[in-house]
Amino acid sequence: MHASITAAYLARYRSAAAESPVELLPLTGAQRRFLITRRLAPRSRSDLAPLFFAYPGGTLDLDRLGRAAAAVAAGHPALCGAFVTVRGTPVLRTGGPSVEVAPIAVTPGGSAEGALREALLDWPLDGPALRLLVAREPDDGEELLALALDHAACDEQSIGALVGELTEAYRQDEPPASALGACPDQRAVATFREAVELQLAAEEAAAGPAARAHWGRRLGALTGAGGGAAKAAGVLTERLPAVEGGARSALFPALLDAVGAAARRLHRADGPLALGYPWGGRPPGAPAVLGCFLNTLVHAVPPQPATDLEALCDDWWDDLDHAGTPFDEVVRAARAAGSPWSGGLDAMLTFEDLRRRPPLVLGGVPGREVHVAGRPLAAPLAVSASHGDDLTVRLAWDSERFPAADAEAAFGDLLAVLRRHL
Repeated sequence: MHASITAAYLARYRSAAAESPVELLPLTGAQRRFLITRRLAPRSRSDLAPLFFAYPGGTLDLDRLGRAAAAVAAGHPALCGAFVTVRGTPVLRTGGPSVEVAPIAVTPGGSAEGALREALLDWPLDGPALRLLVAREPDDGEELLALALDHAACDEQSIGALVGELTEAYRQDEPPASALGACPDQRAVATFREAVELQLAAEEAAAGPAARAHWGRRLGALTGAGGGAAKAAGVLTERLPAVEGGARSALFPALLDAVGAAARRLHRADGPLALGYPWGGRPPGAPAVLGCFLNTLVHAVPPQPATDLEALCDDWWDDLDHAGTPFDEVVRAARAAGSPWSGGLDAMLTFEDLRRRPPLVLGGVPGREVHVAGRPLAAPLAVSASHGDDLTVRLAWDSERFPAADAEAAFGDLLAVLRRHL
């Protein structure tokens, strides 16, 4: 009989929670993977989700920003307490606000981007869930704000909600006595628990025999070229026209094929490569709490590019029918089907619809979002695509593994495939 990974986790969690002197909350499959990964590779901070916003000099009041961050945190268990491992079991241990607001000094000859990047790399293993760090550009005095979250505390939906709440809390700037109650709010704790329990029930239900058979067929030949977290050398960027109308339904499969072309160029592997991408959200009826409710789906990159985008779309839709199967169960299914794949990703694709996220308005000024290169990667090759007024595609790579010339050639392959499909 197949014992699900989710059921085994719940048994361990209940045992740990029953013996704990403080309240422990359960975690989703994605949150558990973040905690396990960071303890296996404590120097890799690819489990952070940072956004960067530029403001004119003198816009930001750090004391006011700190009050706003504390007020927002009080309503979210993911920002109150710590993501920890108790008796080998990943949990959220409730406590006080898990936020930090701080100025970051820029060294002579340095830049605000470089200072913030180094500060984020120095994030403690059990550091706060939310950090708001501000550095000033030496030349023009522009202020650069890093809004960085432990990925266990957020997904795309969570980031949009947090940005909106932080904007409002900064605008209102209520005194701490009226803005804050106990952290976390006990009603919010109950809501968080409900959302996670619904997610875990959905994960267990999605790990049945049909789902295991599907992923065994799809990934049984997967070998992988040796993926995993990596350092980044830089970022290559291209802006393409926004995709509108009926073509939008084929955008993501086109991106899968395009990233696959880049992965083939860099890895030069004979067998299928593992391309991961986050997908999903909260189950129907689940409360909209802060946290990571995504799953990592895996696309087996074939040795040759797709000649029929429609067929690739069909395969992708078949995968989405089983999108709730937890990643660990997918790896187990692939290995049961004969794959030696360890679960390391050779490439990662993330996609963000910028039209779903409000601007971060502080002091009446909307922040100008900027991108900071050089951050750690969840895979040796990472491609991010953001869709708003245009389609912006960025490729980052492991400089210790791939020469810059190869990365540039791979980016050329990616763009050629993408333009052909779109």
